[in-house]
Amino acid sequence: MQIQRKTLAEEVAERLMAGIAREEYLIGEKLPTEPELMKIYGVGRSSIREAIKILSIKGILSVQQGVGTFVVSKNMQESLETQMDRAQLADVLEVRSILDAKIAGKAAVHRTEKDLETMKMYLDLRNTLVAEKKPLECYEADVNFHVSIAQACGNSLLKEIFIIASKHILSSFQNHHNNDTEPFKISQKIHTDLYLAIESKDSEQAEFIAQQIVDRIY
Repeated sequence: MQIQRKTLAEEVAERLMAGIAREEYLIGEKLPTEPELMKIYGVGRSSIREAIKILSIKGILSVQQGVGTFVVSKNMQESLETQMDRAQLADVLEVRSILDAKIAGKAAVHRTEKDLETMKMYLDLRNTLVAEKKPLECYEADVNFHVSIAQACGNSLLKEIFIIASKHILSSFQNHHNNDTEPFKISQKIHTDLYLAIESKDSEQAEFIAQQIVDRIY
């Protein structure tokens, strides 16, 4: 899997959490203003806002429009990753089957040239590893191809959900394909078709092809 480096926003969120744990910010207390937080943590406005969003989703902060951001808890809600770790694989696969088509459609709209380069790299690597009969590396390249599509979709929450789910997809490949690359050889063309649809910004076609891949119609 690709190494996911922490963003500035994630680092700020961790530092805010540490401050809340040390009671630098008390429950019920309003956080400093955005400009003050920017000075405290040495980052830009977008990183502060994203950090607050992260902690709001986790139930630590509450944003009250026109009033301010308040500390409401020290305890994070159980993370999505932890929930997926405990979930049945069938449930995780269902999450992916629901998300794949929409993510592909959004990627066709929002992708950049750099996104396309990353997708093409993993698509070509997938094909090379099939030919070389390197199953584990092939499975990883396939998952990273789909992750690169999620990273281009323009929705950070969808991206994170998909990345978490993909870790379990990789495990399922390793456990159920018995070191066989033949299914990946068969599906190389439809994966290429998906890339081409995203490249041409055809969101409807990208959604259709992604759903076919999920349903194994190829």
